[in-house]
Amino acid sequence: MIDIKVANRYAKSLLGLATERKIEKEVFADMKLIADTCKQNHDLSVVFRSPIINTDKKNAIIKGLFGGKINEMTMSFLDIITRKRREYFIEQIANEYMAIYNAGKGISIAYVTTAVPIDDKLRQEIKAIVEKKTGNKVELIEQIKKELIGGYILRFGDEQIDASFSRKLQALRKDLQTNAQ
Repeated sequence: MIDIKVANRYAKSLLGLATERKIEKEVFADMKLIADTCKQNHDLSVVFRSPIINTDKKNAIIKGLFGGKINEMTMSFLDIITRKRREYFIEQIANEYMAIYNAGKGISIAYVTTAVPIDDKLRQEIKAIVEKKTGNKVELIEQIKKELIGGYILRFGDEQIDASFSRKLQALRKDLQTNAQ
């Protein structure tokens, strides 16, 4: 819980500074790159959390990974975070920045998980459902998990709609076990 509070404060500060300089969209792209990079490279998160690796090495890693790819202000922000020994929070700060930015722009993030890729018609229907419930524009993030067999799982905000065949089979199995006794 404390981690989220710290990350939220840094993210709000970064957004305020980016807004002042009118580069909040560029910084959003930077934060997305940072979050995606951390998510895809578990070793990078381990390096950020390691008390053994000194600040200079961590800063060199950050500059090597993101130098020339992100805005100068974002790089300066990461440098400050590292010097203050808060690199542990970099991934969370990036995620919090994106959440705060999206909330300010009236954008809701929805996650849909299916067994097979969905077509454009279904994508628009899902977006319409979420837009109606949230009153916001929707950014849809799609995931594929073959173990669902069919159907979908839709998550947005605090809601989850599980219309997957695997869940229905589990419910049926539970009912059969309960009735057999």
